[in-house]
Amino acid sequence: MSDKQLRIGLIGTGFMGRAHSNAYRKAPNFFELGMEPVLQAVCARSDGAAAAFAKKWGFASSETDWKALIARDDIDAVDICTPNDSHKEIALAAAAAGKVIMCEKPLARTAAEGQEMVDAVEKAGVANTVWYNYRRVPAVTLAKQLIDDGRLGRIYHYRAQFLQDWTIATDVPQGGAGTWRLDAAAAGSGVTGDLLAHCIDTAMWLNGKIGTVSAMTETFVKERMHSDSGKVEPVGIDDACAFLCRFDNGSMGIFESTRYARGHKALYTFEINGEHASIRWDLHDLHRLEYFDHRDESITRGWRSIHVTDGDMPYMDKWWVPGLQIGYEHSFVHQFADFVTGLAKGETVGPTFQDAQVTQQVCESVLASGKDGSWHDVAE
Repeated sequence: MSDKQLRIGLIGTGFMGRAHSNAYRKAPNFFELGMEPVLQAVCARSDGAAAAFAKKWGFASSETDWKALIARDDIDAVDICTPNDSHKEIALAAAAAGKVIMCEKPLARTAAEGQEMVDAVEKAGVANTVWYNYRRVPAVTLAKQLIDDGRLGRIYHYRAQFLQDWTIATDVPQGGAGTWRLDAAAAGSGVTGDLLAHCIDTAMWLNGKIGTVSAMTETFVKERMHSDSGKVEPVGIDDACAFLCRFDNGSMGIFESTRYARGHKALYTFEINGEHASIRWDLHDLHRLEYFDHRDESITRGWRSIHVTDGDMPYMDKWWVPGLQIGYEHSFVHQFADFVTGLAKGETVGPTFQDAQVTQQVCESVLASGKDGSWHDVAE
């Protein structure tokens, strides 16, 4: 790998492939990275799709075989944007080839697969990250700063929800390019690995490790037509999940996620209640952080809305003048910029595979609890 360039090979050209490609292109325009991202190659299943994506996003070349992409000497970093069932195989091959690895979340389908991936990158000594991008929303990063500064005091409660409604119809298929998230063989789990994994990663980044969980899950539509076979088959993923937890710092947590909340396309919120203050955040208003401080004078005490756009707030000095906000796509730019800047300096920047594996273990404990109805300790 050159000290001045990071030659990227992207595997997968769906929604996340576009989000990541946008980050590669935008980050050097707004951040001093220490090395230049080079869009070297993209891999898709067909020549036409790969070539079209390469032309649109500015990749120098395209492949239809991810193994061929990894084997290339002109690729320094591999970005895995494929369905969950291929994360492990690609990551193990990339680690063995000595490539830097970026991987979409969740890390894998299971904790066992995730541990193999962690072991592989540690053995190879390659830099790695998982795209839990919500950490890099400026308002969420500001929440982290306020907590670390002790402004909330002792934390008592953490609650989060991630609500969608796109799978309510019984004629939505499982499997295939568009709906692989409904196929347990491809996804591993439903809302737990897809949506709650984001909530869990953010929660542990802000509030520390989760020790025990008690969950309930539900699959509302038991059978769906499979896009690959054309047959009606049992559905193995969770459509909805709610769980209680205890954090290692003694605080209590409540998490809820569903794809059956009519009227919600992507409602992700969290609220944290502490000894002195509380904070809350809503993805639909992502540039704002709500803050309440009980130490304020009583006659003016109340919830305030912090507009996270000033230059002394996280990341905002790199963008526009105060008052002009940014959006969802910028969280990927921030994560990529942080990762590459750390790479240039020889520094580890989270979330790493090991960080994501902790989230994977929580998800697995949640799913196990959902099956037997008992409290589960999260494995170390």
